[in-house]
Amino acid sequence: MNQRTKILLLILVFTAFIAAAYFIYTYAAANYKPDSRTAESETKSDAITGAGESEKNTAPDFTVYDEGGNAYRLSDFFGEPIVLNFWASWCPPCKAEMPHFNEVYGEVSDSVTFLMVDLVDGQRETAAKGKAYIEEMGFVFPAYYDTDGDAASAYGISSIPTSVFIGADGNIADTYIGMMDKQKLLSYIDLID
Repeated sequence: MNQRTKILLLILVFTAFIAAAYFIYTYAAANYKPDSRTAESETKSDAITGAGESEKNTAPDFTVYDEGGNAYRLSDFFGEPIVLNFWASWCPPCKAEMPHFNEVYGEVSDSVTFLMVDLVDGQRETAAKGKAYIEEMGFVFPAYYDTDGDAASAYGISSIPTSVFIGADGNIADTYIGMMDKQKLLSYIDLID
């Protein structure tokens, strides 16, 4: 085998490895459903919600923008229970759970506010990509865009999807890190409704 053939073979093997890793990750991410009641998830949830503290944990305020560029603060929505979801259009688990959020939104939107916050970084995720995805899928829940990184920073978001459940009093009831199906989402809404 000459040098050129060896290099070509090495490139093909490397490409196959990368493709296999991508498909395995995508499949695992789409099918992974962590139970938030495990010790690890409870620890993560407690860190965000402040569970175990004697006083209430007021939800940190932030500013996001709707598709028209109008600014909204989280505190504008206090007075009703809030489902706060952090997502991005490139995230397979986010995309897998969004139909469930859309369906539940249609069922409970008269009593629960949904804030579906797209984590816009200006590179991998842009507001235009997020808007196009929402439109393409026909979702009707309200989408907001974290173009300043204010919301992600306020909640220390390092993994998506992440959902935060906030009572009408503006206090965090619980947090779920990972993909949710309809039943799990409804069970968390019961905590705040």
